Amino acid sequence: MNKFIFVSGGVCSRLGKGVAASSLGALLESRGLNVRMVKCDPYINVDAGTMSPYQHGEVYVTDDGAETDLDLGNYARFTGSPLSRANSITTGQVYDSVIRKEREGRYLGRCVQVIPHITDEIKARILAVAREDPDNDIVIVEIGGTVGDIESIPFLEAARQMIHESGKDNAISVHLTLIPEVAGGELKTKPTQHSVKAMQEMGIQPDVLICRAPVMLDEPTRRKIALFTNVDPDAVFTSYDVDTTIYEIPIVFFDQKLDQVVLKKMGVESRHANIKPWNAVMDKFAARTGRVRIGIVGKYMELHDAYKSVYEALFHAGLECGVEVELVKIDSSRLEEAENADTVLGAGNAANGGDTVHGENTLQGILVPGGFGQRGINGMVKASEWARKNKVPYFGICLGMQIMVIDWGRNVLGWEDADSSEFNQDCKHPVVSLLEEQVDVKNYGGTMRLGKSETAAEPGTHILAAYGEKHIFERHRHRYEFSNKYRNEMTGSGLKIAAYTPDGSLVECVEWPDHPWGLGVQFHPEFKSKPTAAAPLFRDFIAAARDVRAKSAQEVISGQ
Repeated sequence: MNKFIFVSGGVCSRLGKGVAASSLGALLESRGLNVRMVKCDPYINVDAGTMSPYQHGEVYVTDDGAETDLDLGNYARFTGSPLSRANSITTGQVYDSVIRKEREGRYLGRCVQVIPHITDEIKARILAVAREDPDNDIVIVEIGGTVGDIESIPFLEAARQMIHESGKDNAISVHLTLIPEVAGGELKTKPTQHSVKAMQEMGIQPDVLICRAPVMLDEPTRRKIALFTNVDPDAVFTSYDVDTTIYEIPIVFFDQKLDQVVLKKMGVESRHANIKPWNAVMDKFAARTGRVRIGIVGKYMELHDAYKSVYEALFHAGLECGVEVELVKIDSSRLEEAENADTVLGAGNAANGGDTVHGENTLQGILVPGGFGQRGINGMVKASEWARKNKVPYFGICLGMQIMVIDWGRNVLGWEDADSSEFNQDCKHPVVSLLEEQVDVKNYGGTMRLGKSETAAEPGTHILAAYGEKHIFERHRHRYEFSNKYRNEMTGSGLKIAAYTPDGSLVECVEWPDHPWGLGVQFHPEFKSKPTAAAPLFRDFIAAARDVRAKSAQEVISGQ
């Protein structure tokens, strides 16, 4: 029989429930167990695909093309759990399925209700993940939102039913709450008591409490919490503020024996844990020397989670390259308004005799991530031109590659109106455009290339050097492509097409000639990056930025 762990949250949002669930999954995997991760999101949207990054952060794309919540990115970075659209369950999906069944007459005329029909649908989806592989041992189900939210009630009720039906040995509740610190440094346990009470009112008695707190809870505080919540004292844990990285959390939980307690409660024989990979990550973190400053030129800079996977992939690359990566967030709209890109990007223009690589405030790399819509596009083009002319490493992802193509058309080929048909349908040189068969499609949800796709790298290219093999499999999420109409003129003027789809019909990667590292890809390599294995292109981008900084330092020493 499969085992289930239901992870819920209380008091308030953004306590790190996804990281806690992922860290627990990592620890269980370290003991040789096969773990599957599921996220239940209370929003009525069918998926995250059409949601603004300002509303819900980035959209994480799986191999099968599902547009999911960013917590699935945490699952992918912490665990080896395979992820697909089945691992993301939303209220919208559940109600859509139930209503379709009702319209088809599959409920035989019965009144369709939240209990049992909605909760049965939720349970069926969780059980489908558990049963998709006979070797699955434990399914960790994270329930989004906060206990007490009306939207989360059907998911909590489904969890209650599964715990009751499976028995305590096969299904447990892990509840994450907040222990706030008030004036004078006093930690208050009352919010946690009320949060557990709200869970009990839902019919769920938490088996394990994870308390989010600024510091490690002492023994008297843990015992007080246990007394007032009916939780065993040895099942109260602390997720305290670490001053390193979230990838220390598995070690923090391991040291407190969280995984041992969970397995004991579920009647699973405790196996030897191998946490060497996580210790190695922390060793790399401590061994970093020097710093590279990477300018992220994008549209959604106010919310860190909007580019969550990109930022994490840069951090992973820094670990592998032995340097600290400082993120310099630059709203592309600022560049649009600036007369000279140097005033925003913080370096002199080499063509004017300026200092492009020296100085503490200089950028050693520019990254332009994905995005949709026209706002800030001209600022991104300025950033591309600046990096190209000043020989600063540049990495373009999805839209960032298309920006390279627009920059080349405008500033190398002299087509002042070069653009994407996404932004200007009447331009004479649409160097980026929709696939021909997509032109008449109006439903935005159905026109994108989504999910895993094959890319073939060309000899003598940076992309081939990064991956070490010709055939590359990465995930896409875009509607517009490099326009084949301009392929010959682009390559004839020097732009290098470094990778295609296997049939050669679509351009997947472009590179700048005579440049230390200027590369753009149509896919999203950030989705597969892990702290234990940095994405190859991110690794080589940071290595190139590190080399620029080292060269700069050497020139300063030699007086050049």
